[in-house]
Amino acid sequence: MRALIVDDSRFVRGYLRGLLEEKGIECEEAADGQAGMEQLKQSPSFDLALVDWNMPVMGGLEMLQQLRAEGYGDVKVMMVTTEAENAYILRALDAGADEYLMKPFDDEALTEKLVMLGLVED
Repeated sequence: MRALIVDDSRFVRGYLRGLLEEKGIECEEAADGQAGMEQLKQSPSFDLALVDWNMPVMGGLEMLQQLRAEGYGDVKVMMVTTEAENAYILRALDAGADEYLMKPFDDEALTEKLVMLGLVED
């Protein structure tokens, strides 16, 4: 399984990579939505994209909308963000997000979301 981690924070990318690689998930990283879209187009297929909401160049919601519009329907998308208001969650789900994980989070919370997506077993 392959995951694309898209977040402008090097710390968050590293943290997510560590948690995912412990589960045997191969990871690639991008620092903004535009770079994330380029990764999607250039690399072998991804099973999962973990996308931050607030990033420079192209934000997470815009990236989500673009990847769904360009036919990446088989990629599960989990928004991973500090935006905790219901309006943000609804906008992300309406745009095609499969799950929504609030920062800060731990391994247990991430695993719970991955189980819900059917990507790992509990």
